[in-house]
Amino acid sequence: MNAAHRAGAVLQRLADHTPERVVIDGLEYREGLNAVAVRAGGAGNVVPDECVITVNSRFAPSRSAEEAEKYVRDLFPEDAYEVDVTEVVAGGPPGLDRQAVASLVRVLGATPRPKPGWTDVARFAALGTPALNYGPGDPVLAHTAGECVPVAQLRACEERLTEWLTRGGG
Repeated sequence: MNAAHRAGAVLQRLADHTPERVVIDGLEYREGLNAVAVRAGGAGNVVPDECVITVNSRFAPSRSAEEAEKYVRDLFPEDAYEVDVTEVVAGGPPGLDRQAVASLVRVLGATPRPKPGWTDVARFAALGTPALNYGPGDPVLAHTAGECVPVAQLRACEERLTEWLTRGGG
């Protein structure tokens, strides 16, 4: 049988998946489970005997890496699917209940938002150090050819961080 045709069940399972919404420190994280690549066959005149679907799972920082992997494996049981996990990285909680983070948010005058996907906040959280993502630039342009940062935004960030640090960081 054509492996690409059999893959339809996996894609349908992903399409039917309802992402969970998780609230942490008043921020709502919308988890996601998406096919990000599909590869089958190699020649236009050969029926593929294998189809590989790469799935990206974005999960809230309330789940551990182990829990997130189990969640995906439970959706695709071993008796029906071959699942190879290539990377699992836990996210960092927002830490808005931590004094240093809360004081920086006050100085910034910003409304905190959840950040889907991994950032260095997770690395700091693993060390027990409160952290948040803050900086100049447009996240939509990040990691693209059009990525740039206006000097005025750099200066504004410097001023806010200097203000926070001179207040004692908390």
